[in-house]
Amino acid sequence: MTDGFPAPVAVASVPLATTVTRVAELADKLGRDQSTVFDLRRLSEASGVPAEVVRSLLEGRPAGEPDLQARFLQRLDLLRRTRVKPNGRRYTQQEIADGAGMSRQQAGALINGDRRPTMEHCDAIQRFFGVHAGFLTAHDAEALNDALLRTEQQLLQDFAGRERDRERERETVPPESDSADDPLARLLQNHGVRGIAWRAAQLPSDKHRDKVAEWLDMLLESVKPNES
Repeated sequence: MTDGFPAPVAVASVPLATTVTRVAELADKLGRDQSTVFDLRRLSEASGVPAEVVRSLLEGRPAGEPDLQARFLQRLDLLRRTRVKPNGRRYTQQEIADGAGMSRQQAGALINGDRRPTMEHCDAIQRFFGVHAGFLTAHDAEALNDALLRTEQQLLQDFAGRERDRERERETVPPESDSADDPLARLLQNHGVRGIAWRAAQLPSDKHRDKVAEWLDMLLESVKPNES
């Protein structure tokens, strides 16, 4: 084999266990199923790490570490299986070569393991498949940690969105002390605007929905302040 990186060097371990703990706590706060958040297939496709290795790493067990050439071939094979064309077919060697700016012979040698990849090869192939830098080369624990950090960012966004929705609803509903004798306030407190709209949308016909609108109009009229 020709070209390629120098011999791999030891790197500092990634705090994978800490990330797993944070993601698990966020999932619990959001009421998300842990088996969905830590789905082995999804994490494998996101990180490039084989599913059985993902399982071992999540459980805190050593899973071995393939050398750089083996990692590259393993993850390139995963990319070719999971990042396919709109018609569901795999990209051919020629299409990969054209997209990565190399000859078909170069692409074939890399795919078949007859040539060690350079950083330029990896960068070009990663851009072609639309994955982040380091996808083809990062150590397994580092690659899985990166995938979980992206999961954590999405969960944080979902959590922030939920809190914003709750705050808006609190701003919409009058304080409980003011709602004891106010039917409209009680209605909003019990169901919220979104809850009322959602329930109305579930009714089987426009006739039923019109009836709800008519009832709400009557309620609003009945609680209007008396004009002097």
